[in-house]
Amino acid sequence: MSMKLRIRDLREDRDLVQKTVAADLRCDQSLYSKYERGERPLPLELADRLADYFGTSVDYLMGRTDEPAPYPPSKRK
Repeated sequence: MSMKLRIRDLREDRDLVQKTVAADLRCDQSLYSKYERGERPLPLELADRLADYFGTSVDYLMGRTDEPAPYPPSKRK
């Protein structure tokens, strides 16, 4: 599954509209729509914010894994 389908599916699974997600991420709705359609590359910073927003990992958003659960926080000493 491609990244564009994953972010759309995650949004739709939560019954959210693009305008709401875009506002929560502080980006323009039309730009967010282009990310969902794969017309613009998703910047890493926004991918990170989307992963946090949807409670998943960036790897899941990018289609590198089918496991939606985020990675556990690293334990730094």
